[in-house]
Amino acid sequence: MKALIVCTNHATYPTKANKTGLWLSELTHFYDVMSKKRVIMDIISPQGGGIPIDERSLDLKDDINRKYYTDDTFKEKLANSLKASEIEPEEYRLIYFAGGHGCLWDFIDNSELQHITQSIYERGGMVGAIGHGVAGLLNVKLSDGTLLIHDKYLTAFSNIEEKLASFVSEVPFYLEDRLREKGAHFTKSLIPFIQYIEVDERLVTGQNPNSAGKVASKIVEEMFEK
Repeated sequence: MKALIVCTNHATYPTKANKTGLWLSELTHFYDVMSKKRVIMDIISPQGGGIPIDERSLDLKDDINRKYYTDDTFKEKLANSLKASEIEPEEYRLIYFAGGHGCLWDFIDNSELQHITQSIYERGGMVGAIGHGVAGLLNVKLSDGTLLIHDKYLTAFSNIEEKLASFVSEVPFYLEDRLREKGAHFTKSLIPFIQYIEVDERLVTGQNPNSAGKVASKIVEEMFEK
């Protein structure tokens, strides 16, 4: 089985000097679960090429982060991600949008990513996303013109988490608000930053970095164990 993982190329905030990009554990913890199931994974991004990593997410005390961040093959994949235009959606049964603040800039209006997501979903494949990566689903339309997320139960990085992370002045919009505006049923944990996922048939979403492994485990359960 083949899976597609989407990562951001966007590394800058409007005014803050520190860099954003991919939140590392939202990739590594998902990747680790899938690797153990021998799933073949390709990493793509809107522009292709190097994937910037949010410096705040480089927690190498996290065993899984360290395992992959020190793995040459994995780092090679991150340095040379494929362009969305270079892949054939028919080859994949799963697409997963990893998070990090950068996604709020380069995921939402990418028509190639939207087409790939629609194609995988409408052929019976699964769609996963976590944190800010859920922004990649905002404008995905199905063949009948309806939004993929309309009337779906999902979660993502919440307004309260954005406020607590102190990046409110930097983000172009609140993801929770935008998802609600698009007709999604947004749910979240009672306590910010704890593990929380939402499942709606073939759509599995995670709220924050702590949820990546659980998103992957749920997708594995749905795809391999039912």
